[in-house]
Amino acid sequence: MTEIRIRKATGNWVVRSGGAILGESTNALELSEGDLAPVIYFPRDDIAMALLDRTDKTTHCPHKGDASYFSIVNKSSVTENAVWSYESPIDAVAEIKDHLAFVLGDSIKVEQL
Repeated sequence: MTEIRIRKATGNWVVRSGGAILGESTNALELSEGDLAPVIYFPRDDIAMALLDRTDKTTHCPHKGDASYFSIVNKSSVTENAVWSYESPIDAVAEIKDHLAFVLGDSIKVEQL
């Protein structure tokens, strides 16, 4: 089985989309899964949820559960299915409930300040 580790991400983290700040948190979590690059999960309370629209997309991870997706909608663009969340994660990763992770790319950046 793939080892998953979750720990508090140290410091202050920010997520930007197209230059606009979607959120900033000192309570982010870092999830490490096997050999994959660590993923930063932001508490929903620290993200501008008004800029996110839920989509119909879902995926299943045997180690985390079912993920729901959101698109980022701002004045100039829509970035489809750019955010995911495990709203009812399996018990082993329960800490990521009510957190959001972002698909990194040209328009989406997650950085430690």
